[in-house]
Amino acid sequence: MSTTTATFAVDGMTCNGCVRSVTNAIRQAPGVANVDVSLADKRATVEYDPSAGSPAQIVDAIVGAGFEAKPA
Repeated sequence: MSTTTATFAVDGMTCNGCVRSVTNAIRQAPGVANVDVSLADKRATVEYDPSAGSPAQIVDAIVGAGFEAKPA
């Protein structure tokens, strides 16, 4: 599996519970191999397989968890 790394700006996180929610949501997106969510930076760095998933699907997963997101 060849992976690509993308970074997303995530708004609406206020605590470590939010970080867990965003992390779990991203892990459910297709092709995701690794996730690192930073509350301090309000960013999510995601390693994913571009043949299985896309940045749009990752954004959709974050938005579906109740947060705002866009590619950074």
